[in-house]
Amino acid sequence: MIVSGRRVTWPVMQGEILGHSDQVNSIVFSPDGKCIASASDDTTIRLWDAETGDLLRLLEGHEYRVMSVAFSPDGKRVASASHIDGTILLWGAETGDLLRPPLEGYYGGVTSVAFSPDGKCIASASDDHTIRLWDAETGDLLRPPLEGHQGWVRSVAFSPDSKRIASASSDMTIRL
Repeated sequence: MIVSGRRVTWPVMQGEILGHSDQVNSIVFSPDGKCIASASDDTTIRLWDAETGDLLRLLEGHEYRVMSVAFSPDGKRVASASHIDGTILLWGAETGDLLRPPLEGYYGGVTSVAFSPDGKCIASASDDHTIRLWDAETGDLLRPPLEGHQGWVRSVAFSPDSKRIASASSDMTIRL
């Protein structure tokens, strides 16, 4: 990239984390910055020490590629979304234990998952053009799916006050 007539490059690489056996689709830091979670087509979620790059936990439970991963605001839980099996799994970040049966209810695959800033809700996006809202504790669907996109919903995000959701779609729109 050229900025003010000078070439600006990515900072010197500090390290490389290896371990997945297929494409990595999503990565996120824990709220305290000490851990990194990654999701891969190899069907796993891996938790890494953000300082050393050491593998802390291997989370296995999805049958197909994992498209998205998110930490809860308190850093105690990890949500993962699988595209083909259409499930969301909730994990204990400290133990790697599966906390509950899968959140299910999609006719298509789950492409993105996000915790609300207050930690009470999980939003998920799908290739069936919908967004779903889940109770983060019980796993219950909170309302009928949000509809309106004409293409895959690729990403979801909550506003800082947890009152709004933004979604981005392959239909070239962003919805609030």
